[in-house]
Amino acid sequence: MNFDSLGLAAPIREAIALAGYTDPTPVQAQAVPEAIAGRDLLVSSQTGSGKTAAFMLPALQMLHNALNDKAHA
Repeated sequence: MNFDSLGLAAPIREAIALAGYTDPTPVQAQAVPEAIAGRDLLVSSQTGSGKTAAFMLPALQMLHNALNDKAHA
């Protein structure tokens, strides 16, 4: 699985790639699509497993969607 399959917008995927990341961690692969779909999550995982990005990437996606919706209104 790669970041392209998580449902993230192109600018977010490009920023991830520029930061040097190619594949999501297991916690990101499971959590990001669920969070984007609006589901509540309870995540427990080891330090360094990618939990912060698993939370922030969907938040960035929601901001991206809101800005796009506003721009097209």
